[in-house]
Amino acid sequence: MSWTEVRRDERIVEWERSDGHATIRVRRGPKGWHVRFDRLHQSPDGRGYDTVQCSDEESADETVAEWKAKYDVE
Repeated sequence: MSWTEVRRDERIVEWERSDGHATIRVRRGPKGWHVRFDRLHQSPDGRGYDTVQCSDEESADETVAEWKAKYDVE
């Protein structure tokens, strides 16, 4: 499956998985970048959630790339 950017503004960038059951969001805050993965209860894989705080944008981007691969489903 693929990921599509569905939101981008001065604080948040969010991607949605093509099946519509999962999102990855990066939020810029006063203490760095917060990255979270959220999978819906309705997903065939069930509910899923992961979150990490990153000190810089590069680490946040690396986390997003890793999670897109990790949470991609065939």
